[in-house]
Parts: sequence; structure tokens; C-alpha cells
Amino acid sequence: MRVVIIDDERLACEELKSILKNYPNYQIVGEARNGQEGIALIESTDPDLVFCDVQMPGMTGFEMLAQLENMPRVVFVTAYDEFAIEAFKVKAIDYVLKPIDPARFKETIDKINESEEEDSQIAKTEIIRTGRKLTLSDKVFIKDGEKCSFLELSKVRVFESDGNYVKVYYDKNRPLILRSLNALEERLDPEEFFRANRKFIVNLNYVTSVETWFNGGLKLFLGENEVVEVSRRQAIRFKENFSL
Repeated sequence: MRVVIIDDERLACEELKSILKNYPNYQIVGEARNGQEGIALIESTDPDLVFCDVQMPGMTGFEMLAQLENMPRVVFVTAYDEFAIEAFKVKAIDYVLKPIDPARFKETIDKINESEEEDSQIAKTEIIRTGRKLTLSDKVFIKDGEKCSFLELSKVRVFESDGNYVKVYYDKNRPLILRSLNALEERLDPEEFFRANRKFIVNLNYVTSVETWFNGGLKLFLGENEVVEVSRRQAIRFKENFSL
């Protein structure tokens, strides 16, 4: 597993690197000392896992993650215990306090391995349909707590990235599925679903109107109450793909 460490404290980085030597399957591919460096490092190395501090110069670990287009698995390693709830809201795998207790860190490794196994199972279930794009008439299984749904994609208005999950908008429901938005985009028919920005994919059949937005972007209106902004880069694609 390819790992990056983002922490402004050099000694903390050295401690984590020393502990990771006990886990040969974890390869450290880079280090960063602040959020801005962390964004560049993650985008250039595309790691499987990020060990990240919370309080860093310039921006917090949470602010850094919010700027990523595709959020990898994250474990927060910090001296502060008051951010744990916020960490799990962004779907972090674990929250480890400094100084790191090796026995406690073993629990973190177990959680990471469990997360990998879950992703592997999801990937296996997709093999049957990976030879083609999913169309509006395809049905998909969605589990939300104790409630399960088997619905046609035509009923889904929007997909929204939410950490390691994707929020599915249909009717008044907002269930979460364990998937990255990038992986989902690869499965969807681009004639029907459009990647508006780093957080949203929109079912074009629900778009009722389009307006220009600042800095060359666009706004897509889905009925009266839902609006999705299209980034400048994606606005160019939208115009190229759908203009006469």
C-alpha cells in the first residue's frame, strides 16, 4: 500500500515512519509539512492511504482534504483529541493520538485492512457489468442502514462526493454508498450523466435550465430547489459536448 505522511512536526513523522517499518506492505512514497504541500503530494503520487495531522501551518488537515478532487483513505494522527468527531464526519478510517501507542496503531492497521477488503468485494461485484456503461434503465442496489432499495438509475438526480462515500439523490432520499466519485463516473453513461465539478455528477435529464456563472462557470438547475455549479473546466466540456 502506497502511503504519504502530512505533518509539520519532523519528530512526529520520524516516529510514524519508524512504526510503519513493522508493516512491510506499507510503502512511504512522500512526506509534506503543510496542507498546501500535502495537496500537491497527493495529486502527484495518488496514494492509497494518507496519515495526516490536524493542526498545521496555513490550513488544517480538514481544510486540505476539502480541496481534493478525489479523497483517499485517511488516518488522522494528532495530539488533540477534540477533533475526533469531525474526523469521522469526513469518513476517516481512524483517529490516532500522539505519541503513538504501537498496540493502538495495530488496531488502526486492522481497520485499514478491513476497509481494503470491503473495497475489494465491491470491485468483484462490479466485474459482471464492467464491460459496458450503466444506462438509465439499469437497476442498482443501494443499502441505507436497514433500508434497501433496488432502483433504476433514471430516478437518480445527483451523485455527491462525501469523503470515501458518494451520496445518492433520489426522491427525498440521500443514502451513502462506499465508492469514489471518480470510480462511479467511469461506470456511468456520459451521454446521460455529467461530472459538474469535483463533488457532483448530475443526471442531465433532470436539468431544467442553465445559467452562466462567474469565472466562466455555469449553474445547472434541477427543478426549482436544486442548483449545481459547474466548474470553469467542466463548463468548457459541457459547451463542447452539448452545443449545436
